[in-house]
Formats: sequence, structure tokens, C-alpha cells
Amino acid sequence: MNWISNYVRPKINSLFSRRETPENLWTKCPECGTMLFHREVSDNLNVCTNCDHHMPITPRARFAALFDGGTFAEVAVPEPLADPLQFRDQKRYPERMRAAQRATGEKEAMLVAQGEIGRTPVICAAQDFSFMGGSMGMYVGNAIIAAAERAVAANLPLILFSAAGGARMQEGILSLMQMPRTTVAVEMLKEAGLPYIVVLTHPTTGGVTASYAMLGDVHIAEPNALICFAGPRVIEQTIREKLPEGFQRAEYLLDHGMLDRVTHRGRMRDELIGITRMLLGLPPAVMGDLPAPVEAPELPAPPDDAEAKAGDEAKAAPR
Repeated sequence: MNWISNYVRPKINSLFSRRETPENLWTKCPECGTMLFHREVSDNLNVCTNCDHHMPITPRARFAALFDGGTFAEVAVPEPLADPLQFRDQKRYPERMRAAQRATGEKEAMLVAQGEIGRTPVICAAQDFSFMGGSMGMYVGNAIIAAAERAVAANLPLILFSAAGGARMQEGILSLMQMPRTTVAVEMLKEAGLPYIVVLTHPTTGGVTASYAMLGDVHIAEPNALICFAGPRVIEQTIREKLPEGFQRAEYLLDHGMLDRVTHRGRMRDELIGITRMLLGLPPAVMGDLPAPVEAPELPAPPDDAEAKAGDEAKAAPR
């Protein structure tokens, strides 16, 4: 045996026999550490099949599972100023925006859509935590106002899925101004007598919690979602005391009257259908997966009185 057979030949064999394995085939659950096959995770709505931990889900994936047949129409949102404060930290604000857009494939941190759930037309808005932490900037404020205006114009309920780390610091005071703007948008719905349902997902914090996320007629949360204004670590450092177990988590808030329901993501669609139809005074809907809605055929206009009378006389005349 020599160095050719001991080193060179195995090296050549390894080069030709090496197979490229995609890195995105498996997902590790951050709660229990189980390795999950990506299709298994997506089919289960990004919920761990081992410990039921609810992992983040994009608005498009959420809407695809929520709306009948996965079909929905996006609602246009007015574009705000790109960089109103010329803000820069380690990077310029436009650079951060472009990086987030490349990473998520979305324009901004909120998606607004119109469609049907259980054959009930609704307007939905959802925040994307993967886009700069779902932070509330001028675009998010415009999106909520656009959703409320569409809901009022079409006389439809609004369902909002919140997921945010708070206000967007790169927009400074302009970001904080979205708190009263969105509050006014919610008031538009209440004046019109339309239901406003909020689903709080992990995490919902900061100015989002202090405004539109806690103004709903019904508040539902996903299991173990962190819902707060200031986080538990900040509170512990401030009061220098250990907080109770599960403090500011969905189940804790439900026990203390801040939430109406804590619902598993797999049952969320049926829950929203039932609550929405109840608030609208409609009969219960057929649950389960429904195909995409089909537009009803256009019926001929009814004849006027003169035409109807002439038709009746023609039928009555002897032949």
C-alpha cells in the first residue's frame, strides 16, 4: 500500500460520489429540537408535529390555508415615503428594506386580502414577522387603514393577524403616529357596525399591542404566544423580581381576562368562521375544506309590468 491507494484514490472517489443535499429539507423545532421534514411542517401549518409548538408562518401561507380554495385577492395599499428621516444606523434604511424584500419576497410587513372563509366574505390583514420583525411603520398604518376602508365600503368584517416587535425605529415619530391612525381606522369599523376580530400570534409586542391589536371585538391568540407591551426581560430588570411562570403568554392572559380564546392554528379557520357568522347574525356555515368560490351566473332582468301583462294575454288567447 502506498500514498496513491491510501490517499489519492479515496479522494478521487469522494469527489465523484459526492451528492449535493439541499439545506432546506429539514427544520429544527426551536422548542423541542426535533428535526422535521419541510413538507411535514408546511402541511401542518408550521406547527411542530412532536410538541405542537407554533412556528412563524408567512401571511401568504396563512391565507392559503384560511380562504376557501386558498383563493384571495390582494387589497392595494398606498405607498408611503421611502426614507422620510434619512435614517442610518449600521446600514441605511433603504438597504435594510431591500434586504428584507429579498429575504421574504414581499413588499412590506403586512399583507391585506379579500376573500371568503366558509362562504363568508371577509377582509383579512396579516403581519409578517420575518420582514424586519413585523415592525409597524407607515406602510403598516396605511395597510390597516386600507383594510378598514375596504371593509366599510364592502360592508364586510375585518380579521387581523398581528405579529410584531413594535414600532419601526427607522421611521421614528412617524412610526408612533400609526398608533392613533390605526385606532381611528378601527373606530370606522365600529361606527359601521362591522366585526373586528384580532388573532394575536407570537410575538405581539410594543406599540402594536398598545393600539390596533387590543381593540378588537374578539381577541384570539395562538398557543404560547408572547403578548405584551414591554417584554418580561425588561420588566424583570426594572422591578428586580422574578416573574410568574408563563407571564405574558397567551394562556396566562386568557386566565386573567385579557383574551377570549386560545386556539390551535389547525382549528383557527373553523373558529373564525363560526365567530364571524355569529357576529354577523348568519346561520352556521358548512365547515371543512371548501373549493374556491365560483361567481353566480348573471340572471336575465325581470320583465316590466307591461311586458308581463302582454305575455299573460298572449298565453290566454285562443289558438
